[in-house]
Amino acid sequence: MDKSKILEKYKREEDKLLVSKLFDKIALMEKTNKIQVTDFLSPIELQLLKDVLNMVSFKNYMIYGGTNNAQRNMVVIFPEKLEDIFKENNFDFNSICNCIRILNNCDSYEHKVYLGGLIKLGIKREKIGDIITYESGADILVNKDISKFVVSNLKELTRFKKSEICIIDVNDMYKKEQEYKEFKIIVSSLRLDNVISELAKTSRNKAMEILKQERVFINYKNEIKPTKTVKTGDIITIRGVGKFVVDEFESNTRSGKAVICIKKYV
Repeated sequence: MDKSKILEKYKREEDKLLVSKLFDKIALMEKTNKIQVTDFLSPIELQLLKDVLNMVSFKNYMIYGGTNNAQRNMVVIFPEKLEDIFKENNFDFNSICNCIRILNNCDSYEHKVYLGGLIKLGIKREKIGDIITYESGADILVNKDISKFVVSNLKELTRFKKSEICIIDVNDMYKKEQEYKEFKIIVSSLRLDNVISELAKTSRNKAMEILKQERVFINYKNEIKPTKTVKTGDIITIRGVGKFVVDEFESNTRSGKAVICIKKYV
């Protein structure tokens, strides 16, 4: 398929730009015969690029985000000469990204505190991968080009003046299971608009507006059809609301309404 025709498939300018940058990375890899890497991508952005790579039948790439359940990942595009290295898992990812470890002694901070600190330094979100927090600190995956800057400047922020900050091997990045908040919703049917109304805690009409605004994604692909049937295992992302997993369906209520068990990413 022609690249220009692929770009025409996408209405949003940010999607067109994302795809265009991917094509530029592939072209540069072919020209220089060297590895090229995207910025850190959200699950929705990643799915979009995976669809494009499938359209053009491009196989020499790998997804990397530091951990098996990473929420933000890079696409690593490599030449054929390095194919065996990636297949045998012998590529050193420290050459393209770094893990920054922050230890705060007795203080424990939320994800937003670390992200806010990095943004305050003028770092763009796409240069930052997952931020994994734990009781004594956090491990943060960043683009290799900014890692030394982060280590040198983060301690200038009041909150991190007493913190120990260093670069560690990406393979030693803290591993943490995805956490969820579990709850149940009751809907008159398994139509998407009904489910969105309950998840967003809003009216059915407002749920329709959210769909029309292209803020809803099923398994990281945009969905605007209110009549689409929700299935077990579906990952529903609502921009501005959150990300949810349809865990299982329970038996219907006496009035015939469906009870759905939901897991919300936290």
